[in-house]
Amino acid sequence: MTFHQKVFAVIVSLAIFVVIISLVRNRKLRAEYSWLWLATGFVIFVLVFWYDLLVKLTALIGAVAPTTTLFIFGIVFLFLLSLHFAIKISELSDQVKNLAQKISLLEAQIEKSSRPM
Repeated sequence: MTFHQKVFAVIVSLAIFVVIISLVRNRKLRAEYSWLWLATGFVIFVLVFWYDLLVKLTALIGAVAPTTTLFIFGIVFLFLLSLHFAIKISELSDQVKNLAQKISLLEAQIEKSSRPM
């Protein structure tokens, strides 16, 4: 890895840390989701200074070049992120359905109790 690539990677990893911490502090990102992004920045930072690890991972998975390994891990990361959000969306859809049903029942009770007998 060339010096310019290392500098760029360090800047990217530090930018990830700063942006995520800023988003959490401004309550635009919940802390429960920030760990994934902080871990991403940390992995980038580690791979910059421990390039041999990336080379070993490349040999372990049978890839030809370290950039291929990064690309594969990037795709796996995006897949896991999409899966996580799909699970959250499913949970939220169930919660919305349950809340809508409860509201309907409460409206029916209010309507029933407000009718004159």
